[in-house]
Amino acid sequence: MARISSSSCCWVLMMMVVLLGSCSAQLSNENFYAKKCPNVFKAIRSVVKSAVAKEPRMAASLLRLHFHDCFVNGCDGSVLLDDTSSFKGEKTALPNNNSLRGFEVIDAIKAKVESVCPGVVSCADILAITARDSVLLLGGPNWNVKLGRRDSKTASLAAANSGVIPAPTATLSQLISKFQAVGLSARDMTALSGAHTIGKARCTIYRNRIYNDTNIDRTFANARKKNCPRITGTPKDNNVAPLDFKTPNHFDNSYYSNLLSKKGLLHSDQELFNGGSTDSLVRTYTNNQKAFFADFATAMIKMGNIKPLTGSQGIIRRNCRRAN
Repeated sequence: MARISSSSCCWVLMMMVVLLGSCSAQLSNENFYAKKCPNVFKAIRSVVKSAVAKEPRMAASLLRLHFHDCFVNGCDGSVLLDDTSSFKGEKTALPNNNSLRGFEVIDAIKAKVESVCPGVVSCADILAITARDSVLLLGGPNWNVKLGRRDSKTASLAAANSGVIPAPTATLSQLISKFQAVGLSARDMTALSGAHTIGKARCTIYRNRIYNDTNIDRTFANARKKNCPRITGTPKDNNVAPLDFKTPNHFDNSYYSNLLSKKGLLHSDQELFNGGSTDSLVRTYTNNQKAFFADFATAMIKMGNIKPLTGSQGIIRRNCRRAN
């Protein structure tokens, strides 16, 4: 029998430590808080349900918070941090300023969760659970949220402004590239874009689309122009239009059928069906809502696993707006 050298034994032990360490960095299933905070889902759902009942658009806003959080340095709750004397956070970054909303709802959720199990549930996990509940409350798919994220102690304005968040003016190749940069495929991107079946966009975001794009239904464009004049710098810049004009308060596959008829509100929306590689998938989702729901749920789980802080990394914030 061959003898194993002491150096070989050391190498094997080191590899076991590395492998065990990498495994512990993975997110856990929905039982993560079963012992320490068994009522976390009930607490979160109650606040989300109340907020969405009051304003259905809030579901899209809460979903978007999770998206913008994960695309900037991973799903670490950094998007929720207010500016401090030591750093400028992500809230005033170009993709977020006067655009992201729902922070007060997250505050209310965190306060509710802290009242039942203080110092246990991270803000990053709250964002992930809230995104799922928001989709579900408007008729969308359900999925098991992976848990165990911890919160960052800081945020970066520069990182949020670096172009990692896909722009509403993006081309298809740019969209695919931005999503691939965080480990998401073109299929994931196309499915996640379906989140635009709910929510609204400001005139400043879609103005160029309705006045200058050629791959747009003229009747649809003219209807949007009534609420969004060509002239800029007026209060009408903040007028909003639904991203899905058919069923703006219901999570379904109407977004994709809108694209088939050239009625995508954003330039980046219509890019998904404009003679490119995602055309066939848009047709599939238009004809098969179950396929869209399944792919959307899969992509949300993948997105929620972008570079999370786990184990002893990061902290559990008691107030999502600031480090403890």
